[in-house]
Amino acid sequence: MDTLNQLMNGFAVAITPLNLMWALVGCFLGTAIGVLPGIGPALTVAMLLPLTAKVEPTAALIMFAGIYYGAMYGGSTTSILMNTPGESSTMITAMEGNLMAKRGRAGPALATAAIGSFVAGTIATVLLSLFAPVAADVALQFGPGEYFMIMLLAFTTVSAVLGSSLLRGMTSLFLGLGIGLIGMDSLSGQTRYTLGIQELYDGIDIVVVAVGLFAVGEALFNAFFPQPEGTFNKVGQVMMSRSDWKRSIPAWLRGTFIGFPFGLIPAGGAEIPTFLSYASEKKLSKHPEEFGKGAIEGVAGPEAANNAAVTATLAPLLTLGIPTSNTTAIMLAAFQNYNLQPGPMLFQTSGDLVWGLLASLYIGNVMLLVLNLPAIGLWVRMLRIPTPLLYGGILIFAGLGAYGIRQSAFDLLLLFLIGLLGMAMRRFDFPTAPVIVGMILGPMAEKQLRNALSISQGDWTMFLRHPISASILALTVAVVVVPRLLRWLSRRSAMRGVADAAN
Repeated sequence: MDTLNQLMNGFAVAITPLNLMWALVGCFLGTAIGVLPGIGPALTVAMLLPLTAKVEPTAALIMFAGIYYGAMYGGSTTSILMNTPGESSTMITAMEGNLMAKRGRAGPALATAAIGSFVAGTIATVLLSLFAPVAADVALQFGPGEYFMIMLLAFTTVSAVLGSSLLRGMTSLFLGLGIGLIGMDSLSGQTRYTLGIQELYDGIDIVVVAVGLFAVGEALFNAFFPQPEGTFNKVGQVMMSRSDWKRSIPAWLRGTFIGFPFGLIPAGGAEIPTFLSYASEKKLSKHPEEFGKGAIEGVAGPEAANNAAVTATLAPLLTLGIPTSNTTAIMLAAFQNYNLQPGPMLFQTSGDLVWGLLASLYIGNVMLLVLNLPAIGLWVRMLRIPTPLLYGGILIFAGLGAYGIRQSAFDLLLLFLIGLLGMAMRRFDFPTAPVIVGMILGPMAEKQLRNALSISQGDWTMFLRHPISASILALTVAVVVVPRLLRWLSRRSAMRGVADAAN
């Protein structure tokens, strides 16, 4: 009851006209930057940090939170319409969402993304309000070994589910792992695989790779291998049908409860839960034949997981002072700018600010839904643009986004080369998503593995001795073995049936 009273006091803070205005500004800015690849919420919050020095702390933090989860909404728009992820966590949305758009179902794809984000964000905010301290304590039970096992599970799941075969999926994954190793080793400081090129010392930016593989690769593929006229960029219905609702609601709920726990731990941000959500939906769907052709569950689940994970990242930030993403790290700096130290005492010393921030999440989710749903029809009309002009525009914006990261002509050359790789992967039916997974999680997995072995003094059995890591390892093995075992039993049963019929 005490929590409910504090939340009501938080709403009294959040609904003041000034705080409502800052929440709206944050949601609008977040949606806008989510559409533009290469900027991202962390950079935006960092740029605005000096400008908000004179703004009241609660108002500034409400705006920063709006930018953070607003970017997740905006990133789905270009992912669906142009196969250009605005955020790395919306890459999975691009896979099925863009295929839906090409089938004339951009409207339902955008609608399920917006409504799913609202549902997931709201449920995650409720869980955050009720269980933030408890959830953060559970997250503290995870050590380097557990983090490594989570990433191994992500590697295995993505490779097994996203490719047309396990071999193709693993090939793409190892390609991503190789790209992720380029640059300076975070532990030893040694440069690896840079070929003496100074621009590679800091590694290859994930935005360059994601935009190159998805957007540039898509544009080049359609330029070199034109599709039959009339099969792409059709403008069909705008709103979701009854069947779309029936298929989306369970996916929203599953995505929410997959995404929320991952937001509590520093294990890869929102990327891992979106990939795991997609894998779950593909396994559980009653329409598995639609995956790879534009399945609405493949948009609904990952979008919900994405937004639930983003909301959950505020729990360790507020209760422990631990940022689990780039944006929450900048928000931690914002707290310190106002002489506030996130942690267990923050709820006692600055209760009005904390509960006002949590209450603003409820309001921000409604604002984003109101901003995004009416705009669906407008966004869908983009598909009336002739295909050559549309893909030409994609290449221009992709180039601007890649160049804007470091103002480097080398990144533009890299973008084009990665685009050629993306085109070749489409041509020979290799999945592109495992490349991104390997690139994002590879360096993190390497670091956690080395930390775990350092702590255990080289004892590999520590992964089996710790209950959490052993359980995750068992689940990883099950992901690989169980489907093949079931297929073998099914074939054996069928052969036995044929033999019995012959006799």
